[in-house]
Amino acid sequence: KALGVENFKYLFTSTYYGVKYAFPRWLLNTLIVAVVDCLLSTFLVLSVAYCMSKLRFKLRKAFMNITMILGLFPGFMSMIAIYFLLKAINLSGQTGNNSWLNLIGLILAYSAGAGMGFQVAKGFFDVLPSSLVESAKLDGCSNFKIFWKIILPLSKPIIIYTALTSFTGPWMDFIFAKVIIGTGAPEMWTVSVGLYSLMFGGQADASLFTQFAAGCVCIGVPIVALFMALQKYYVEGVTAGAVKG
Repeated sequence: KALGVENFKYLFTSTYYGVKYAFPRWLLNTLIVAVVDCLLSTFLVLSVAYCMSKLRFKLRKAFMNITMILGLFPGFMSMIAIYFLLKAINLSGQTGNNSWLNLIGLILAYSAGAGMGFQVAKGFFDVLPSSLVESAKLDGCSNFKIFWKIILPLSKPIIIYTALTSFTGPWMDFIFAKVIIGTGAPEMWTVSVGLYSLMFGGQADASLFTQFAAGCVCIGVPIVALFMALQKYYVEGVTAGAVKG
């Protein structure tokens, strides 16, 4: 195999598992899942964080304690339960469903429980003066309007931090993608599943290692670029969220 940029050319133009231009297709699938999950998860995390920080209701402390305990367990422990739930509603590739519904199931798996990761964002919202919320309520604003019009414009660092973490998870994940999408529809694979299959799948070929490495570079570059461009806001979001719990 040729060395250097030729491997990237082969990667983007080759046919794998019967799918023409397979890597760009996998890249597009991954981008769709990551972007949609980023939007959904960011909204859910910030919404729950606002509720936990600025609203007072029964069982609030109990809810925070439960989510803190559940957060101690790795996410893949829920993989079997999530798989059977998605299988029951035909959103798993293992059921023979080889359509875009596979990606919808994957998005649901990533975003459905995202609100439980509200702790850092709650710490950021705790720093914001509660007098802003109280004044807005006196003027007749609803909680959603307060959150959307007042809190979010003041929360750029934590929004960027939450969006980055929500994007990088699906972008690099392999376990959930492999279990939920399955192996029946190569055109619906994400990049991680596709690259893994080049080395260890049913049509694995050890000579494709250089293209596999090129694919890994293509996946790593966007993440590095995002963190370098937004590192200022990322650090502000983390540190501000750690001031008050």
